[in-house]
Amino acid sequence: QVQVVESGGGSVQAGGSLRLSCTASGVPFDRYSLGWFREAPDKEREGVSCVSFSGNLYYADSVKGRFTISRENADNKMYLQMNNLKPEDTAIYYCAPCVSVATIIVPASDFRSWGQGTQVTVSS
Repeated sequence: QVQVVESGGGSVQAGGSLRLSCTASGVPFDRYSLGWFREAPDKEREGVSCVSFSGNLYYADSVKGRFTISRENADNKMYLQMNNLKPEDTAIYYCAPCVSVATIIVPASDFRSWGQGTQVTVSS
């Protein structure tokens, strides 16, 4: 079972940037599609972005053009560069194995080991 640890969150003003990091362990990193999910207060967890094991990139419509996902297989790390942040991006961000079809991004069905996440707060 893959284990994940997220970091890099913080508080910024609207228009600012943050870079989130995810370190994964426990499985062959380069064989997994990995993604970012977020959960805002009183909202369900939603898929933000996913990078497949082959390098294909997927983004939710709400972040397309502002967020960039990447991975470094040699370091077992995945990143999310977030630019032009908006107050509606405020949430706890989690990484997890993902499955994507176009802009639909969901966690892998057998994933259970969610990390603590990292808080992103964007003020107006």
